[in-house]
Amino acid sequence: MSLSSTIDLIADKVKVHLIKAEGGHDWSHIQRVWYNAKVIGAQEDGVDEEIISLATLLHDIADPKFHNGDETIGPRIAREWLEECKVPEVTIVHIVNIIKHMSFKNSLDAEVWTSPELKVVQDADRLDAIGAIGIARAFNYGGHKDRAMFDPEIAPALQMTKEEYKKSAAPTINHFYEKLLKLKSMMNTKTGIKMAAERHDYMVAYLEQFYKECGLTPSWHQV
Repeated sequence: MSLSSTIDLIADKVKVHLIKAEGGHDWSHIQRVWYNAKVIGAQEDGVDEEIISLATLLHDIADPKFHNGDETIGPRIAREWLEECKVPEVTIVHIVNIIKHMSFKNSLDAEVWTSPELKVVQDADRLDAIGAIGIARAFNYGGHKDRAMFDPEIAPALQMTKEEYKKSAAPTINHFYEKLLKLKSMMNTKTGIKMAAERHDYMVAYLEQFYKECGLTPSWHQV
């Protein structure tokens, strides 16, 4: 089976697999990240666009936060599906490594692995975590976890280990400072950096409006 045919097959499998997924990590999320990855990948020299597509499609088939923190399930399912499609082992290893290493929380870990394709997929995914979509996703997940939107008495934890980040149950507004506002400076590609700047500015303006409507600005607010 050609990789282009494999992409179509994997896309269909992912769409079915995520039919009941939480709204910020569903098929629509995959489609947006896939679009971002295509836009970024087209501007990058020497990247394998088929690997980028497959890694993008498979990156959230089993997000650990919906599986008791288990980070092995997603890579395992990805490998099983790719093996079923007779994808070459070297390609499978590359895709699985992208899935293992692309998340924000894993950037807090000491272990580092990278590739040009990882940089594209990582930027594409991070773009969907910021801007208007990122704001919607943050509050959707906060509601899913029954978290407060905002508590001015609870300051964001700006320096967390990977384990501390995974265990955090802070109000959703804190998530802007603990992750979302950091992503602009963590982008890898020129196209990703440019796209992130506009979305970052939108989030900053949103926070200012949020505090204006609350009638207060927390003492720890700074961007």
